[in-house]
Amino acid sequence: MTKGPEPRILSDDALSDLLAGQSFGTLATTKRSGHPHLTTMVYSWDPDARIARFSTTADRVKVQHLRRDPRAALHVPGGDVWSFAVVEGEAEVSEPTVAPGDAVGRELLAMLPEDFRPADEDAFLRQQVDERRVVIRLKAQRLYGTAVDVGA
Repeated sequence: MTKGPEPRILSDDALSDLLAGQSFGTLATTKRSGHPHLTTMVYSWDPDARIARFSTTADRVKVQHLRRDPRAALHVPGGDVWSFAVVEGEAEVSEPTVAPGDAVGRELLAMLPEDFRPADEDAFLRQQVDERRVVIRLKAQRLYGTAVDVGA
């Protein structure tokens, strides 16, 4: 096999930039058997708080996993197949939003990028209640990832 460029360890700032620049990643939780449960999710990265937030419904299996074992990881691909970032930490799951405009509903609304904010926020907040939406907050205890400078 030919020797190619070596992976470059990304700095904390570069990892945070990569996480902020993407919106899809694979969330890994732990099944009761100990095997990983992987789910592709839309997420919102808060670089100051070092928290990845996810919106899901209260009845999803990943919620059950995290309530039992909060350890989780988020894998996010970079702009090419040679780069990635991983967030490892413990997740907390909010209670479902129960009243339009409650704290959880407002957090769900704040997770949306400005360009995707609904014209009718009240309807959005009611829908979140109807769907029994929760927020998963993955607090980063460790960030890691690499990039390979191909053609450099």
